[in-house]
Amino acid sequence: MKKELIFLGPPACGKGTQTTKLAEFLGFPHVDTGSLLRAEIQSGSENGLIAKSFIDKGHLVPVDLVGSIIKSRLAQKDCENGYILDGYPRSLEQAEMLDVINSEINGSAEVNFKAIYFDLDQSVLISRIVNRCSCPKCGEIYNLKFKPPKNKGVCDKCGEILTQRKDDTEEIAKARFETYFQETAPLIDYYKKRGVLKPINADGSIEDVWNRLIKVVQE
Repeated sequence: MKKELIFLGPPACGKGTQTTKLAEFLGFPHVDTGSLLRAEIQSGSENGLIAKSFIDKGHLVPVDLVGSIIKSRLAQKDCENGYILDGYPRSLEQAEMLDVINSEINGSAEVNFKAIYFDLDQSVLISRIVNRCSCPKCGEIYNLKFKPPKNKGVCDKCGEILTQRKDDTEEIAKARFETYFQETAPLIDYYKKRGVLKPINADGSIEDVWNRLIKVVQE
């Protein structure tokens, strides 16, 4: 049976780390919307050029265009048995579009769809954000409090000097959470009503959360 897994959760809830690990464990492609958009732009595709024209002006990429890019990716052969979709949907409109996309791709195939929600207290999330840093070369994410690099300020994987986003401050973090709960949190009710929402406690070590995640995925 095909597994379709999407992940919901506020900024810094840890889903990026867990979805990357899960993709390796299941052998499914990890479809990260941000990376997908960047790849389209770098490839110079028609969709990429259109997306770039909006991003360069500081505008959001239109819902239909993002949907087209997502559909093209999910229709590829490596997604036949399942996929892990991270960063999409982010609104009810996108959720409804994803339903249409999956229906068109899957046809009459039997599918196990889950919306996994990383539930975490806002105070913990803010602490994670203000202590977060990343590698500008390979993209590995660290947290000075919860997941520090072995050598201070240096990426474990490639040795690059780590950087911190200028917007990773407590004030900006609170504003981002407000936006999240206004725009994205309604998806929790949307998927709950459909009976496919699977909340997990995202507090604790990476291994703790991983064990909870695997239990839910294998249900």
